[in-house]
Amino acid sequence: MTWKALRTAPLAKLVLAMAVGALVGACAPACVIRALNSFGGTFAQFVKFIVPLIIVGLVTPAIAEAGRSAGRMLLATIALAYASTILAGAFGFCLADAVLPHLVSGSLAASGAVQSFPAFFTLRIPPVVDVVTAMAVAFVFGLAMASVECPALARAFGEIRRVVSVAIAKTVVPLLPLYILTVVADLTARGALAQMCGPALRIVLTALAATWLVLLMQYCLAGAIARKNPFRALWTMLPAYFTGLGCCSSAATIPVTLRQVKANGVGDETANLVVPLCANIHLAGSLVKITVFSAGFLLLSGGALRAGPFAEYVLLLSVLAVAAPGVPGGMVLAAAPIAESVLGLAPETYALLMAAYLSIDGVGTACNLTGDGAIALIADRFYRKSGRQAGRAA
Repeated sequence: MTWKALRTAPLAKLVLAMAVGALVGACAPACVIRALNSFGGTFAQFVKFIVPLIIVGLVTPAIAEAGRSAGRMLLATIALAYASTILAGAFGFCLADAVLPHLVSGSLAASGAVQSFPAFFTLRIPPVVDVVTAMAVAFVFGLAMASVECPALARAFGEIRRVVSVAIAKTVVPLLPLYILTVVADLTARGALAQMCGPALRIVLTALAATWLVLLMQYCLAGAIARKNPFRALWTMLPAYFTGLGCCSSAATIPVTLRQVKANGVGDETANLVVPLCANIHLAGSLVKITVFSAGFLLLSGGALRAGPFAEYVLLLSVLAVAAPGVPGGMVLAAAPIAESVLGLAPETYALLMAAYLSIDGVGTACNLTGDGAIALIADRFYRKSGRQAGRAA
């Protein structure tokens, strides 16, 4: 990799931001930390403001486009993808609840009272609507446009989608490393950074294990339904897994995923429908990963894991997954206000979660697209079975 490519890589920027933040926090006077916190607080407000716009702008046209082309095979694939995503999130919580309380303590909460560096100011930017209202708007308008021809409305939402995507790419993504820098600088100045490094690493390793276990369960189920050896099918998908691990993009890995899905014996018609569709709506790896990270950092900040709030969190994120492929930074960025309102994660804690999450971003992507192969095996089994039944009826 060239130096220019390295400088522009998202992970390289985050690592550099964390290193500079630690240096600034160790050496800079209090007034500098307070100035950085002023930016960090305002940026967190802006993220909460823009997320409902992301949902309305990206989820609405996605629902409308899926609804217009809805057929039995499409609807079955969507149902499988969403069931897989929700179950992965539920598994992530169960695993985190069983393992992380023994590995993670409230390090951030214990260090919070040592010294504080309050911001000079924070601009309040209340969102136009809250996240749940934005999701309701997206569903109402999306389903309506899928049922009724509304070309003007469809063009309007298409324009909103482009505007929101550009706004994210030009504002949130470039400023995200600076926001991470401010949080790390504040933690270092308060003496909390060293205390949370060990627990954060254990959270990362737990999330890694969770994605691998999800893949194993997906292929055991798919193998039982499709009557194929699950381990051989998973082995066949490894080229797609490692491609996704390297490029961190489900869309860019579609050709490799498609090739390996067909190598598993899935028919061309099924593979050509399932793989591109699941690249946009099947985010089981991302959801299990963010659930484990959210549980871990909640414990790290002194919170408690409760099934009710996490069930709501998983269900909301499974809907938000429709918008995630269109957002640079994906689900972890769009989930920020939900984590704050539903789980009670503080913005500065969530900023650390984002840094840790994005440091292994390719793992979630690799799990997502490798899991698409399991969805394709199940869908192909049903497709062939329904085809045989139709043949006998004829």
